[in-house]
Amino acid sequence: MTTKQVCPNGLRIITEKMPHMRSVAIGIFVNVGSRYEKPEDNGLTHFIEHMLFKGTAERTAKQLAEEFDRLGAQTNAFTSKDQTCYYAVSLDYEARKTIALLADLFFNSAFREEDIEKERQVILEEIAMSEDDPEDSVDERLWQTMFAGSQMAAPILGTEETLRTFTKEKIKAFMNEHYTPSEVIISLAGNIDDALIDFVIETFNQFDNEAREQVHHTKPIFHADAVERKMAIEQAHLVLGYEGLAVSDPDIVSLLVLNNIIGDSMSSRLFQKVREEKALAYSVYSYYSSYEDMGAWMIYGGTSMKQLTQMEETILAVIEDIKNNGVTLEEIQRAKIQLESGLLLGLETSFDYMNRNARNELTYGEERTVEQSLAELAAVSEASVERVIERILTKPHARSVIFNDKEK
Repeated sequence: MTTKQVCPNGLRIITEKMPHMRSVAIGIFVNVGSRYEKPEDNGLTHFIEHMLFKGTAERTAKQLAEEFDRLGAQTNAFTSKDQTCYYAVSLDYEARKTIALLADLFFNSAFREEDIEKERQVILEEIAMSEDDPEDSVDERLWQTMFAGSQMAAPILGTEETLRTFTKEKIKAFMNEHYTPSEVIISLAGNIDDALIDFVIETFNQFDNEAREQVHHTKPIFHADAVERKMAIEQAHLVLGYEGLAVSDPDIVSLLVLNNIIGDSMSSRLFQKVREEKALAYSVYSYYSSYEDMGAWMIYGGTSMKQLTQMEETILAVIEDIKNNGVTLEEIQRAKIQLESGLLLGLETSFDYMNRNARNELTYGEERTVEQSLAELAAVSEASVERVIERILTKPHARSVIFNDKEK
């Protein structure tokens, strides 16, 4: 069971005591991601995430890394289209020191000019690495196609052009606007006691900047367009994209069930038809992304250029069969079992609970217990899955493909 405390300045602190564990996980979740950026600032959220590990007023980046390592703590961060997270996991008896270190980089990062320039080069290499990975690149281009004209289409890493414009002044201005107490959640889980919770409140209740106005996003328009890219690669990579559901949509759990049936398991329709029966691909699967106001559901397949057309036709035939004939009760029950297993097995560590609790607060503004999630899964019916099929699969889809034209 979680406990939620709201500080006078709006900072939310979510805690879950788990005395049977020997670890403590803490996450600083900021309600800002790449979709909050102006087009000319694309990539700035991710750049800031990197810069917070590059040294503080009292510690260099190397000293920060060495101190985390001395504590045996694991620390990292991530940026998505709608949020940023800085986290650390440590043994319970080193939790206070680990939390103090994490707070130092969060509040006191120095943003030295030489560090900014170095990290700019690091992220340029990260962009190049992503461009060289066809599975990443084909998905990135799909999003640029599906939601063209909105920040949901912009890459989280930014571009070489925008990265060149980032300065300490721009970083500080963006953080002053978005890193405000009402947009930050501290999530703590593991072997914690009241004294540690008090320490977290005292440590993080430092904000002195004003709360920003609540951001209201305009739902991006979905475009059923196509994009192609040529690369010197061995395989062709294909992604089909459909307009999906928002994370709070009443049918979202039914979409999870349908996704499992179509392409998220070894017994799924796509795996069995494309790989096992026709041997057209080694990797074929479906996946989804959901946000507060929109979502996307996608199918990926990688194959040789000579089999690309047949693989795509087979994938579309699977979708057409589901549109015309639906799915079976047996498939729904099997998917429910797999999803229940995935939920429960995904809650084995303090980090898992810390992450889940924060995301529930960001998405719903309240605790959602495991029992609630299981009840929602159990309530999925043939009728609700049929409704999702109608809502998603009967509409036009977008297409992104990367291929070696020498084999075409």
